[in-house]
Parts: sequence; C-alpha cells; structure tokens
Amino acid sequence: MENFTFQSPTQFIFGSDTHKRVGKYVAQCGGKRALVLYGGGSVLRSGVLHEVLDSLDAAGVDCVTLGGVQPNPGSSFVYQAIEAAREAQVDFLLAVGGGSVIDTAKAVALGTPYAGDFLDFFRGKPATEALPVGVVLTIPAAGSEGSPNTVITDEENKIKKGTKADCLRPRFAVLNPELTFTLPKYQSACGISDMMSHILERYFTKTPDNAVTDRMCEAVLLAVKDVAMRVIIDSEDYQAQAALMWAGMLAHNNICGVGREQDWASHALAHQLSALFDSAHGAALAVIFPAWMRYCLDEDVERFARLAANVWEVPAGDDKRQMALAGIERYQEFLRGLGLPTKLEHLDVPEEAIPQLVELLVAANGPTVGNFKKLTAADAEAIYRLAL
Repeated sequence: MENFTFQSPTQFIFGSDTHKRVGKYVAQCGGKRALVLYGGGSVLRSGVLHEVLDSLDAAGVDCVTLGGVQPNPGSSFVYQAIEAAREAQVDFLLAVGGGSVIDTAKAVALGTPYAGDFLDFFRGKPATEALPVGVVLTIPAAGSEGSPNTVITDEENKIKKGTKADCLRPRFAVLNPELTFTLPKYQSACGISDMMSHILERYFTKTPDNAVTDRMCEAVLLAVKDVAMRVIIDSEDYQAQAALMWAGMLAHNNICGVGREQDWASHALAHQLSALFDSAHGAALAVIFPAWMRYCLDEDVERFARLAANVWEVPAGDDKRQMALAGIERYQEFLRGLGLPTKLEHLDVPEEAIPQLVELLVAANGPTVGNFKKLTAADAEAIYRLAL
C-alpha cells in the first residue's frame, strides 16, 4: 500500500424529500446569493426545481437560475455561466442534476474568481480557489457529487479532459432516490456503466498489498451488479435506486482508490468518443472497457481472474487466463443485458474515425495514457479496433 492523503469533507443528506431542505444547507455554508444550474426540462416538469427554489427562498438565500446544461458539457456554456455568476455577484453554486450539471458547476466555481481562461485548469494549472458548490443529485452515475473531479469538453479543439482539486469537492450533496424514478432506462443503464467503470479504473493496479481497498472495490461492484436489473425493470424500486445512488458516490469519491496507483486509460479513450461523436459517457465506457480488458489481460492475469471469480462468479480453475476471459465475457453480457452498446458501430463510430480519435487522445493526454499498462498511440488504436 502506498502513502496517501484522503479528504472527504462533503456532507451527505440522504433520503426521501431531502431536496426540499436544500436552502438550509446553502445558508449553513454561508451562501447568500446562489447561481442554480440545471440541465433540461425534467427538473422543471417534475417540480423539483420549483421545490428547490422555494427552499432557497424560505432560507433567505437569493438566487439566479441558468438551465440548458447538456450531456458531455462544453466550454461555451461554462463561459456563459461564469459571466452570469459574475454579473449576479453570486457566492455559491448549486447544481440540480447529474454529473454534467455538477461538473459544469465546478468549472464555473473555478472560473468565476479567476482572471484568466477557466480552461487553464484543464490544461495543467493547479486549482487552489473556487466558489463553494452544493448538489441536489438527480442521476446516480458520475459520482461528481462526492469527488474533487470535473470534466469539460473544450469545444474549439474537440478535446474532453478533466481536472481535480479538493477545493472542488461539494460542501454538501442532497441524495433523494425518489428523484431518479423518472429516468429513462437507457440513462440509468449508462449511469450503472459509469459507476462500475470508476471502480474498475481503481481496481486495475499494480500496487501490491492493498487488500482492504481491493475488497471495497469488489463489494461495491457486487452491490451495483445485484440491483442493476431491478432498476431497469422497475424505476420506482426505492431500495434499488437508493443502493445505486450511494454506490455511485462511493465509486468516485476515491475511498475505493486510496493507497494505490490508478489507471484511467479507458476513461481517456472514452472521452474522445464523447468529444467527437457526443456519445453518452456511460455508453462509451461500455464499449471501451471490455476491449481494454482483453488488450491488457496479460499485464496481470491473476487480477483479472480474481475479478472474474469474486464479482462475476466464474468458477475457480487452474487456467487463470480462461477464468479471466470468462469474466470479461460475463461483464460484457451484463452490459448488453442492460441495453447498452458494446461495439463502436453501435455508437455510429466508423472505422475510418479511429486515427482522428487517437490524434485527439494524444493531444489531450500526451504520448501515453494509463498506468496499469502505459498505452502508446499504437496501443490506443489497437483497443479502438478491438471495440469495432
């Protein structure tokens, strides 16, 4: 196990009707004037946004609202939101939505007090200052409600990339599983793929003697696997949605990643699919991760076999490589069963786009990506081709 520092200051308020008390939590954080960010019309149609605004008003918190955050959030909206935040002189960002809205709020929180281009932080500038952020979560998936991470697409250069800093961890996150009841099945499935991928990026490591974190990763993966189909069948299964909502946070607040070197190559590969083809993030990961697994299998056959046995219930045997391959196949079958794509063609990504995907990958990340196996441009191309 490696040395580590882990900080998780976010207050989590979990359960039925909790979003109706969000104003109290903004006020407790010192917020007096908030910019409320949200995505499409679902929070309007469901009445959630109205209830949130009523709560802010009751707590004496002034606010301005800005909707229209898109999946795979882009830089142009962030610039617009920063301008709105400065004009209104807000002192707090409240995200009402899923990962795209939360990531946008974090980028705005970075950019509002900063004199330069907020994308500087996504190009390597360390982040040390940001406006405080709070969350009302409506989509269990990205785990951004508990993480220090944010990912934005630089639309001019068609590069999707992230940054992270502890100042970006939300001050609080309100998690009401009831707010997920109206999610389309495909969106829920993409969220499941996303949260499982967050754990797998941490699980595939060459850092030895990290038994506690290994077991935590396997436990959260099992919990997600066990309730996933229940949510697809019945979106109003409160207990299943509650399990997914909490698992999504645990998958990405880094409690499942401490003390070890992490990989993150599959996310880098998937991000460029989203940047170039606007693929849903969870769908892109469902295509990329099994291909990455097959390509990297021989880096540590024992670890793949362990995952196969402990999560995918592959019977133990002497042939560890065969166990590992069976586990990868069961993972892919699981994704297909949720209704997710498992090939690039399912995302309408043509073979001739692969060179451009690799070019964007290198532009965003440099000559190599990942740590479990450091992937060159040639490796990345091979994985994209395995995913055809």
